[in-house]
Amino acid sequence: MRTRILAPALAALALLTACTSQKAADEPDDAPRPGSLRILASSELSDMAPVLDRIADDTGIEVRPTYMGTLDAVELLAKGKADGRYDALWLSSNDYLRLRPEAARKVVSETPVMSSPVAVGIRSTQLGKLGFEPENVTWSQIERAVQDGRLTYGMTDPARSNSGFATLVSVASALSGAQSALTDADVAEATPRLKEFFKGQKLTSGSSGWLATAYKRRGNVDALLNYESVLKGIPGLTVIRPKDGVITADYPLSSLASTNTATREDVRRLTEALRGDGIQQLITERTHRRPVVSSVDPAPGLDTGRRRELPFPGTRSVADGLLESYENELRRPSRTVYVLDTSGSMEGDRLEQLKQALTDLTGDFREREEVTLMPFGSGVKSVATHVVDPADPEAGLAGIREETDALTAEGDTAIYTSLQAAYRHLGSARDTFTSIVLMTDGENTAGADSAGFHAFYVGLDRERRATPVFPILFGDSSRSELEYIAELTGGRLFDAQKGSLDGAFEEIRGYQ
Repeated sequence: MRTRILAPALAALALLTACTSQKAADEPDDAPRPGSLRILASSELSDMAPVLDRIADDTGIEVRPTYMGTLDAVELLAKGKADGRYDALWLSSNDYLRLRPEAARKVVSETPVMSSPVAVGIRSTQLGKLGFEPENVTWSQIERAVQDGRLTYGMTDPARSNSGFATLVSVASALSGAQSALTDADVAEATPRLKEFFKGQKLTSGSSGWLATAYKRRGNVDALLNYESVLKGIPGLTVIRPKDGVITADYPLSSLASTNTATREDVRRLTEALRGDGIQQLITERTHRRPVVSSVDPAPGLDTGRRRELPFPGTRSVADGLLESYENELRRPSRTVYVLDTSGSMEGDRLEQLKQALTDLTGDFREREEVTLMPFGSGVKSVATHVVDPADPEAGLAGIREETDALTAEGDTAIYTSLQAAYRHLGSARDTFTSIVLMTDGENTAGADSAGFHAFYVGLDRERRATPVFPILFGDSSRSELEYIAELTGGRLFDAQKGSLDGAFEEIRGYQ
């Protein structure tokens, strides 16, 4: 059972740092430097790099962002792990932060920079079949289309991505008929309808970028639920803001209490530059987000019709309760095969790291989830499947921990043969999210080679090919080999060489 609603995944996520200029040689990315601001930012803001480069030229302020899921960033802030490491906070929204007093007190100012509402992007070729008039569509109409089997969609994981969380709140508010901020009673009232609504979700993701890539690659869903700005960048979608209301991100740039006066002045100057007419125009044209100053018009194609702004939950208990309901009741359950390298090179500390990471991960498994452990060396050593049964979740979790504790290291490294076994184990698609996680500390040395695996994979039926492999770079594993596997199967590579193994496993949870 998922006992940690907002698991941090901080060690791995903190490494996703990008700068608008080269960092000094041999200097840590998070070290303070004169004339620069270290900003903890929502992951979707990576598309602001050209804007930040322009501001650096205009003002001399270098922005050094670390990109992270919004809810994970709030968790880091609440635990005090941002103190001294970051100079400012730039999330898609501070709404959830305000529900966490230990995080909210870390912020001393906030100023909106741009905005983007939650929206529904429907494949334009599907729109006529649905009979929708884009300017008049409601969440209830979308719900009916899902119930009738006429609409399937993808959205990001609400427990990690603010776009997913804002979408979840928007749907729950609209379907419950709440006239003010959601309450526990509203959530309970809407739960039967929400269960039906989320039967239409066939694609999940830990990030908006991967969601868009998977949508274009798989072609097996009719729509995406995300921010308008993200959807506008995907060809072939008609973007709709439901008439009965949505939640809007306002991207506030916030100063942190742990900083000094000079740093806060730099944050103020950066905010002022971002809200200038020229930069606001650049933002809306490049990112499809809406300007927050009245003197600048939204980019062409952004609907200017008024829509009701749905209220955000007023208490953390309601927000977390809604998340827990989604994770354990509303969403499709997950089926994951963990293909684990336990070859001879894993002997010692590496095997202990793997055992610890998997043991820690059991606290994050959801009810109804099916977890298969498939350790391998020269071949697959064993296949053990456990289900986290809502009637007795601890039995399944205890089984996973027992299997993990029994892992031993021996043999060569049969990566491709083991991946083939994982695909065979998963078999035909069910009403679940399926994925394969591959952890290896070396290169393939036994069994099938890459060409053999390629032939095997392309020979699978379309449904089985829709299962991605998420490789973890660890120890002496080959980046090129694992990138090839991720690209072939539509997965994503996670790096535990620079971060931690437990952080990589945890970050993958957003994609399962």
